[in-house]
Amino acid sequence: MKTTQHVPKTTREAKDTSAKKDRRPLFFGLGFGILFGFLLHKGGATKYDVIVGQLLLTDFTVLKIMLSAVVTGMIGVYLMKSLGWIKLSIKGGSFGMNVLGALIFGVGFAVLGYCPGTIAGAIGNGYLDAITGGTVGIVLGTWIFAVMYPRLKDGILKKGDFGDITFPQLMKVNEWVVVVPAAVLIILILVWFERAGF
Repeated sequence: MKTTQHVPKTTREAKDTSAKKDRRPLFFGLGFGILFGFLLHKGGATKYDVIVGQLLLTDFTVLKIMLSAVVTGMIGVYLMKSLGWIKLSIKGGSFGMNVLGALIFGVGFAVLGYCPGTIAGAIGNGYLDAITGGTVGIVLGTWIFAVMYPRLKDGILKKGDFGDITFPQLMKVNEWVVVVPAAVLIILILVWFERAGF
């Protein structure tokens, strides 16, 4: 004799609601990703000449975009945290991770003239160098790192482990004691760039 388990309606509704809530961050991520790509394009950061100009210190467009993003993100994230809208989950790090990541990022950036974000934007623009070299580079680089990760995770990636600490935690001060001066400093640098004609 076949028995069926009765699931109360409220339990089913709770599961349905939680499933819907789980998908919402994906749509937010997609929306912000499209907006980010659009702004990168409008700022000129998806153009090879602009990226190379930054590397040669003749065009500071990319640096200005990144500093603007840092100050906006820093204020936005800590404001949302202060209002109780979000809870930060800090990822641990190490000097080994930073050095290896910087080398991989820097070599790819210098050779191709794009970073992962600007490659996506350049592909969207239909730039052939990004479509060929960028796509192959991202896929191949991801595969190589995935293959090597088991050997790296307990070696170089653990060197100089500093955990999941932030500057405010390290200094034992309120977050805004770090955020406000850092934001003011970045804004002053941006103003100086504009006045100096960079």
